[in-house]
Amino acid sequence: MTAIDRLTADLALPLIGAPMFLASGVDLVVAQCRAGVIGTFPSLNARPAAALDAWLTEIETRLAQPADRPPAPYGVNLIVNPYNDRLEADLATIVRHRVPLVITSLSAPDRVVEAVHGYGGLVFHDVIKARHAARAAKSGVDGLILVAAGAGGHAGTLSPFALVEEVRAVWDGPLVLSGAVANGRAVLAAEALGCDLAYAGTIFIATEEAIAPAGHKDMIVAAGADEILYTPLFTGTHGNYLSPSIAAAGIDLQAARTAEPRRMTAKSDPDRPKAWKDVWSAGQAVGQSRAVEPAAAIVARLAREYRAARAALCGAPHDGERE
Repeated sequence: MTAIDRLTADLALPLIGAPMFLASGVDLVVAQCRAGVIGTFPSLNARPAAALDAWLTEIETRLAQPADRPPAPYGVNLIVNPYNDRLEADLATIVRHRVPLVITSLSAPDRVVEAVHGYGGLVFHDVIKARHAARAAKSGVDGLILVAAGAGGHAGTLSPFALVEEVRAVWDGPLVLSGAVANGRAVLAAEALGCDLAYAGTIFIATEEAIAPAGHKDMIVAAGADEILYTPLFTGTHGNYLSPSIAAAGIDLQAARTAEPRRMTAKSDPDRPKAWKDVWSAGQAVGQSRAVEPAAAIVARLAREYRAARAALCGAPHDGERE
């Protein structure tokens, strides 16, 4: 059995719960893994840095407890650009805990790949363009996460139909598709496009287990796709945010719409974009969250939709039979 097979062997659904800044925590990861999908969180959510060790210990302890089904593996997201001053310490903690899956973002993951492969873990890297995929492949990553148009937080602008095909031209390994995945039909569609797994974030914000504030969860439930604004104003890199949260923070929406991307600067730089903690991210599938509910209920619903979609396609007439 390959490492990828081990990662996916106990899944109820070919899905990774995306790591969401200030939303994914211990309870959500455990709930996702117990429900049969890979649960992940950003290392930066564990604050202060020393808390990361405690988070990983709690996740491992709770997932080791007896249950009706084996839990899915869990993962941690590392921001690998030079402005993450916790990178070395967080990576050392991850290596010590032998985290099964490490998801890297925003820069080349070479050092992380070497460290994680040292204990047999896997590294998947976020990309929004084929050239990013080619660079990550040279680093020796095990999989690529294609962050297509419509994904929450930092996201690309390419349609998944275009992005998957371009990346497949330079990469034949495991692919994960992100971008407005919020139902079982979308998970099946990701497989139909040639991906191995789908990646869903926004649908898990409005859950009982998420550490997002109640206001963020309520806004997710109330919002629709037309209330998602793509702007680089807050981090210097384009991302999708809830426009009602931008307005509520007293920020001019037109200024957010017309902001230009910029290179990340040192934290001491007075011109560094300000990351307002009350400006909340979400993807274009936000309208599919209709209530705050347990993560397990969401996974169960997605699994039912996925099975129904597969059955409907398998029973559909073929080319010569279609009327």
